[in-house]
Amino acid sequence: ATPAAKEEKSNLLFDGVSFTNWEGDTSYWKIRDGAIYGEVTPEHPLEYNTFLVYTGELPANFELTLEYRISEQGNSGVQYRSQEVPGLRYALKGYQADIDGANTYTGQNYEERGRGFLAKRGESVEFKTGVGPVLLDSLGSQEELRNTIKTNDWNELVIKAAGFRYEHFINGKKMSALLDADTVNRAGNGLLGLQLHVAPQMWVEYRNIRLKSLPAQ
Repeated sequence: ATPAAKEEKSNLLFDGVSFTNWEGDTSYWKIRDGAIYGEVTPEHPLEYNTFLVYTGELPANFELTLEYRISEQGNSGVQYRSQEVPGLRYALKGYQADIDGANTYTGQNYEERGRGFLAKRGESVEFKTGVGPVLLDSLGSQEELRNTIKTNDWNELVIKAAGFRYEHFINGKKMSALLDADTVNRAGNGLLGLQLHVAPQMWVEYRNIRLKSLPAQ
């Protein structure tokens, strides 16, 4: 393999065939056609949001790229720099790039079990201690950005985390940007996880999960 090919392979977090370096409730998570597949059914419901958690080493600053596909009634997300929730197995709290089949929230930055909405789709914000999000700039209208997201098809999600600056991109379009200046609640490192959300019925798929280190900003 060429040096470039070796580097690309080393950046893969999911090998397409096994749960190596991933841990979660495999009664909900499967591997199908080279993708991670999570499903909730009426016969197998969820009591709380569950995550497939990456157990390998992660740099503090990174660019994560993956492809996802989700059912129209689905709700999911990619959580990063997150922490385990005491007493709940495979539950996480922390920053999340939201994904939903209706594309109501897709692309925003939401803190699960924390401060809630940090940067909504179309917003570049600074989140200040004791104040909350302060709008810095607009990245486009909700509808304009929503139109770049495919329904019932694969989309590319990119998450950039450098220092305390976070950017979410879908299909090459910046969806949200956050400068987390909340020195009480922000996190500089933590876990990476894929979410399966409580719902009557839904499924989500993830594939081509790659990561590269970034310098701090």
